[in-house]
Amino acid sequence: MASKPNNFSLTLVTAPDQDVARRIARSLVEARLAACANLIPKIESIYWWNAKIESAEEVLILIKSETDRMEELKKAIRDIHPYTTPEIITFALHDGCEHYLKWIHESMARD
Repeated sequence: MASKPNNFSLTLVTAPDQDVARRIARSLVEARLAACANLIPKIESIYWWNAKIESAEEVLILIKSETDRMEELKKAIRDIHPYTTPEIITFALHDGCEHYLKWIHESMARD
């Protein structure tokens, strides 16, 4: 495999609705900043905002990417996302199916 096994990441992003989540996901995949993005609708988020507890229905986006592309990925998300402070949390993947990790790497290759 051309990419190191520990060069893969899973990024979590919440979006206010399905349309915004879909727009973010499609943009990242089209730009080859992500190999795949899964949309999980209708999660409930409870959080502090402006000194009070808020609650909102959101869509969770699970983004599979390569760690060395994180700065580009975060910038692309911030450029599209309507939130002032979007959730962008990344976890390094330390293991996974070799064929799937290879697919991530190949899917993100720029022509």
